[in-house]
Amino acid sequence: GIPVADVKAFEAALKSKGNTNVEFVLYPGAPHAFFSDDRPQVYRKEASEDAWKRCLAFFDKHLKG
Repeated sequence: GIPVADVKAFEAALKSKGNTNVEFVLYPGAPHAFFSDDRPQVYRKEASEDAWKRCLAFFDKHLKG
C-alpha cells in the first residue's frame, strides 16, 4: 500500500496547483482490494459501499454526455 502521508502529500500537491476538484478518501483499516466481496479476509462492507456511492456520484457529475 501507499503510506497515508504520501497520499495526503499528493492530494496537497494537486490542490496547490489549482486542482480544486480533488477529493481523496481514506478508509482506515481497509486494505488493498477492500472492494473484493469474494475475499472475506480483505472485504470491508461499509467502506466499499461508501466508495461505490462516491464513484457513481463522481461519474454522474463528470461523465454526463
